[in-house]
Amino acid sequence: MAAISHSTTTTTTSTDDIFVTTNATVTEKAHKHKAICNGTVQTSNGLAQAPNGPLTYTNPLPLKDRVAIVTGGSGGIGSAISVHLAVLGARVIVSYLGDPTPADAVVFSINSLSFPLSPPRAIKAETDVSDEAQVKALFDKTQQAFGPQIHILVTTAGIQDPTYPHIMNSSVNQWERVFNVNAKGTFLCCREAARRLVKGGGGRIITMSSSTVGSIREGYGAYAATKAAIEVMTRVMAKELKGTGITANAVAPGPIATAMFYEGKTEEKVKAASELSPMGRLGEPRDVAPMVGFLAGDAAEWINGQVIRINGGYV
Repeated sequence: MAAISHSTTTTTTSTDDIFVTTNATVTEKAHKHKAICNGTVQTSNGLAQAPNGPLTYTNPLPLKDRVAIVTGGSGGIGSAISVHLAVLGARVIVSYLGDPTPADAVVFSINSLSFPLSPPRAIKAETDVSDEAQVKALFDKTQQAFGPQIHILVTTAGIQDPTYPHIMNSSVNQWERVFNVNAKGTFLCCREAARRLVKGGGGRIITMSSSTVGSIREGYGAYAATKAAIEVMTRVMAKELKGTGITANAVAPGPIATAMFYEGKTEEKVKAASELSPMGRLGEPRDVAPMVGFLAGDAAEWINGQVIRINGGYV
């Protein structure tokens, strides 16, 4: 795996208004107004603003020392998310199943990052997310490695039947296999996260849906059904976690150039998927990771119970 370099990026968006938190006291608002008149406002989530000027993100490590579990963290999308969260400052548990080589490579890349944070920044943990005991063990190992506070769960572990059977031709075993990993696995991880993530702010659950829920493609019956279940489960959890400060959101990528996407597809089908996007290409894991990183941070506190499509206009 190529070495991964770390650099600080400043993101700017145009805005004409200045917002203050609704729970701020009158005195705090007055201080903010004074700061605005003097030039800039620096907020707790790393946002700085000049009067009638750009809103600038100034915190290079918004997830500094927060602890994140990424299931499927050595896979195509999962590995990109694992590294991205680490670049933002998080300590990452890279959960995987089977061959440890990809997980070792991701962990090595993360621990090779150069910034002034105490090592290790990542460890691996083999986990079958469809097994209740193994999911609990994953959270136990996380706390043993990085302390009692867990902040972020990202559930990227998932499978697709590469034969793409129509529903009428699907066996019960095929159907159950996909549901066990995708839907049951997400349920078990989210349930454990709801019990163990830090309360009072900073807790983030980010599940992995798919734009196939909206695109309705032949051969995706079981897969899309699991992702639809994940979307509903995520939105329900967001309401059930009221008062905890934990948010729950889903991201729903379109076709992404990963090994799972290519498996079982002809060149013609791959080309057709690319042409369905207004952007004229397949998505890449790097297209998904920044959104997950944003949802994991303080700046996304007011985003809760949402499903965010990341597909270049595919749906």
